[in-house]
Amino acid sequence: MKKSCFLLASLIWFALIGPIGLHAQSANESTLIGQKELKLEKDRLTPELLWSMGRLGEVAVSPDGNRLLFSITFFDLDQDKSNAELFTMKTDGSDFRQITFTTWGEYNPRWRPDGKKIAFMSAESGSMQLWEADTDGSHKVRISNVEGGIGGFAYSPDQQKVLYLSDVEKPSLVKERYPDLTKTTGRLNNDLMYRHWDQWVDAYTHPFVADYDGKQLLNALDLMQGEEWESPMRPFGGMEQLAWAPDSKSIVYTARKLKGKEYSFSTNSDLYRYDLSNGSTQNLTQGMMGYDMNPVFSPDGRFLAWESMERDGYEADKIRLFVMDLATGAKKDLSLGFDQNVQGLAWSADGKKIYFVSDHHALEQIYSIETATGKIRKITEGQHDYTNVMVAGKHLIGARMSMSSPAELFRIEEATGKQQQITHINSNLLEQLSLGKSEARWIPTTDGKQMLVWVIYPPHFDPTKKYPALLYCQGGPQSTVSQFWSFRWNFQMMAANDYVIVAPNRRGLPGFGQEWLEQISGDYGGQNMKDYLSAIDAVAKEPFVDANRLGSVGASYGGFSVYWLAGHHNKRFKAFIAHDGMFNLEQQYLETEENWFTNWDLGGPYWDKNNKTAQWSYENSPHKFVQNWDTPILVIHGELDYRIVASQGMAAYNAAIMRGLPAEYLYFPNENHWVLHPQNGVLWQRTFFNWLDRWLK
Repeated sequence: MKKSCFLLASLIWFALIGPIGLHAQSANESTLIGQKELKLEKDRLTPELLWSMGRLGEVAVSPDGNRLLFSITFFDLDQDKSNAELFTMKTDGSDFRQITFTTWGEYNPRWRPDGKKIAFMSAESGSMQLWEADTDGSHKVRISNVEGGIGGFAYSPDQQKVLYLSDVEKPSLVKERYPDLTKTTGRLNNDLMYRHWDQWVDAYTHPFVADYDGKQLLNALDLMQGEEWESPMRPFGGMEQLAWAPDSKSIVYTARKLKGKEYSFSTNSDLYRYDLSNGSTQNLTQGMMGYDMNPVFSPDGRFLAWESMERDGYEADKIRLFVMDLATGAKKDLSLGFDQNVQGLAWSADGKKIYFVSDHHALEQIYSIETATGKIRKITEGQHDYTNVMVAGKHLIGARMSMSSPAELFRIEEATGKQQQITHINSNLLEQLSLGKSEARWIPTTDGKQMLVWVIYPPHFDPTKKYPALLYCQGGPQSTVSQFWSFRWNFQMMAANDYVIVAPNRRGLPGFGQEWLEQISGDYGGQNMKDYLSAIDAVAKEPFVDANRLGSVGASYGGFSVYWLAGHHNKRFKAFIAHDGMFNLEQQYLETEENWFTNWDLGGPYWDKNNKTAQWSYENSPHKFVQNWDTPILVIHGELDYRIVASQGMAAYNAAIMRGLPAEYLYFPNENHWVLHPQNGVLWQRTFFNWLDRWLK
C-alpha cells in the first residue's frame, strides 16, 4: 500500500499556507524549538528564519466547545526533516499546553465524541496508525493495526465505529502478464490517468469502517470494495470529503467514479451515501455535472450541505453552496446570485445558518448564510485572509493570516465581528523583525476597467530613495492574490531584500466576479498579460521606483507568464525568474495528466485546426517567441512535477542558453510542483535573491 493522498495533501497544505506557532504559556515552552531565546542579528526576514517558524496543522474543537486541539510542525534545517507535535488550549487563548514530545510526529488530531480521549495519527510503530491518549497526552495507546497504515480517520458520532482511509493496490498489468518478473520496476499502462501531480497511480484510496470497542478497531469494511476509483479524490482530497451522519447510520463520501480517459477529461464528482445497515450506496448528486464535494450534515441530520461546481471539465468554476433535504431529496442552491466562491462550510449549532469563507476583492473573510432565507452576511472585516471557520460554543474560531503575518488562531464574535487573537505564533521572531507595509491600489487596465494591485514596500521604506521593483505573476491561473503568507513566494522576504513588489489581481483571479475570473480561459497571452504590464508600468512611474531595475517572477501559470513576457516586454525588465512554468503549450497539452485543465483553458487539442480558441492559445505559446528573448532568466523546476513536467523548464533554459543569454537552471530531483524539503527551500530562496541582486542591484 502507498501513503494515502490525504496525508500527502496535509503535508502540501503545511507548505502552502505557511508557518504558525504559539507563544508558550506553560512550563513546556522551552520545547518549542527555543524561539524565545533566539536573538536576531538583523531585523530582516531571512530564509533560515522563515523555515524556523512553526506551522499549524489541523485544528479540532472539543465536543463541549471549550478547548482546541491542534498540531504544529517544526523543521530542522540541519537534519532536513520536519516533526509535528500536539497542543491544546482553551478557546479564549488561555491554558496553552504542549502534550506530545516525540520525534516521529503526530497528525490529524481529533477529539473522541465523549471528550474523554484524543486521537491522532502517528508513525511511531513504523506505518501511520491511529492512536488514542488522555486529553493531556498521557497513556498513549495504538488502536489500529492496518496493513500499510491509514491516511485519515473520523469517529462515528455514537462512538461505536471509526471511519478511516487506506490504500488498496491497483491491479498491475506487469504482474498479470509476467508474474515471474518479481524484481522489475517497470510500469505498463494502457489507458490515461496513470499519475497525479507527483504520484503514479499504483493504488486507490478507499474509505473503511471498523467497529470500535473502546480499545481497538475491529472488523474493517471497505465501503468501495472492488471499485477501481478513489475516495477522497486525488490529488488533494482529505477527510473533508467524507462525513458521518449524526445518527451514525450512514456515511457520505466524495468520488469521481470514472476510469481512464473519461476520468482524465472530467471533473464530474458526486456524493455517495453508504447505508451501514444494508450496504447500499446511493448517488445523491446524480446529474450534477461538475465537482460536488466536501459534504457537511446539519446537526439534526435532516439536511446535507456541500460545495458544488456546475460545469464538467472546469476546475475553477464558481463554488456554490448546495443544500439537500435528505427526507425529500430536494436540492437548493443557497448561494444563487452571490457572485463569489463559498468554501469551508460549518453549520451553526441550531442548524439555522451555515458559516463559510469567501474571497472578495483579494480578502478572504468569514460569512454566514441563513438556510431558510438565503440571506448572506459578512461577519469579519480587515486586511487579512481567513483560511477556515469552526464553531466553538458561542464563538467562531478561524485561522487568519496576512502578507505581514503567518496564520494565527482568532476567536470571532458573530454579532459584532470582533476578532480576538488567541495564539501568538512565532511572536518572538516577529517582534524582532521589521516588516514592509502592503497597500491596495486600483489601477486602470487597457480595456477601461479597474484592477486591484497589491504594492508591498521594503522595511524602513524611504520615499526619497529609488528601489528596484518585482512584478509578481500569480499561478493557478485562477488562484487568488489575497493577503496570503507563503512559505516560498513570500512578499515580506522579497521586501526584506529591498524590493518593491507589485502583485496584480489580473484577469482570471477570483474575488472580482465570475466575468473577471473566467476571461482568462482561452485567452492565455491575452488581456491578463496586458493587465500585468498595466500594473508594473503604473507603479514604475512612482519616484521611489527605479524603472531601469525591474524584474518579473512567478510559478506555474506565473512561470508561463514570465516566459511569455520574456518575448513581449519591450525591454521593461532586466531579470526574469520562472518556476515550474509552461513553456511549450503544444507539449503541455499532451504531458499534463489532468486533461480537463488544458481542454478547458487552452480550448482543446492543438491538432484541431478548426477550433479558433485552441489555435489562438497555441499561437501564443511562449516557445514561439524565444527569438525575442533578450534578458537574463533563472529557470526552476522539480522532477516530480507531473502537471507541468520538468522538460518544460529544461527546454526554456536550453533555449535561453542557445540564444546566448545569461541563464541558470535550478533543478530539484525530489520536489514536485512545490518545494517541501527544508534545505531545498533555503537553496531556492538563496538562488532566487542571488539572481535578482546580480541583475537588479
